[in-house]
Amino acid sequence: MKSLKYLIAASAFALTAGMAHAGEIAVIVKTTNSNFWQNVNKGAQAAMANQSGHTMSFDGPAAESDIAAEVNLVENAINRGVAGIVLAPSDPEALGPVVTRAYQSGIPVVIIDSALSDQYKDSYQAFLSTDNCAAGEQVAKRMIEEAGTEGKVAVMSYVAGVGSEIGRVGCFQDYIDANSDIEIVGPYYSESQMAKALNQTTDILAANPDLVGIFGANEPTAVGMGRAIVQAGKAGDLVALGFDGNADLQEFVRDGVLEAIAVQGSFAMGEKGVNTVIDLLNGQKVEDFINTGVVMVDKENIDSDEAQNVLY
Repeated sequence: MKSLKYLIAASAFALTAGMAHAGEIAVIVKTTNSNFWQNVNKGAQAAMANQSGHTMSFDGPAAESDIAAEVNLVENAINRGVAGIVLAPSDPEALGPVVTRAYQSGIPVVIIDSALSDQYKDSYQAFLSTDNCAAGEQVAKRMIEEAGTEGKVAVMSYVAGVGSEIGRVGCFQDYIDANSDIEIVGPYYSESQMAKALNQTTDILAANPDLVGIFGANEPTAVGMGRAIVQAGKAGDLVALGFDGNADLQEFVRDGVLEAIAVQGSFAMGEKGVNTVIDLLNGQKVEDFINTGVVMVDKENIDSDEAQNVLY
């Protein structure tokens, strides 16, 4: 739980919320060009369906790598006096100062998906995310189970240094290193661009015909990776694991291109993120960290209720 100053801050937010412009809750994500983030939007809208007196906006840059655009979106939200902000920061450092400004302006901020740097931990009230380190370890365990403890495994990552990437990919590699003799190839960074991931994977498959496994660490990266595996005629020849759960990735699982996908509770991030901001505006206490979870989805369980509740 947060200390007394956070409870005081929450009370202050509750007092000032009524003065905010139209009671707007601004949901700002890394990019709007992703089914994952659109599923976050659906969750946020579901939360708003149970609320009165607040409106919601949903925005994000055209590309996840456009960090300056995301900073500007937060600046604009502060300037128009929103009641609260739900933010998925694309960079742990660059978004920190503007989140601090929001806090100083009496606007509660709930961070989702990727953490800010520790120096900014006093500037937001809650963090909702997959436990990315635990998720990375879960994928690594599955890799060892399917591929064995020797050989080469390529890591196809997305944006270097992003909070989710540090946990997800870092803990995947650490677990592999500690529990096997597997040699890690990479990581390679797609900048969350499917076409770039496809080209990188094509090159890596050609340069490393002896790969026993490959891991695509987010949605656009895993989709590009899967398409490259199909184009190279390598489906079923190596253990391919992905992260996130859009229709393309589900089809790859059903077709045996991917052995499994680790799917985050993206809907829950949006729904719980908005609800947490509203709790703060109402002066209620909230948890520091809310784990939105991961489900490993494979051909065996893809049609189960557990999987269908997280796929999108």
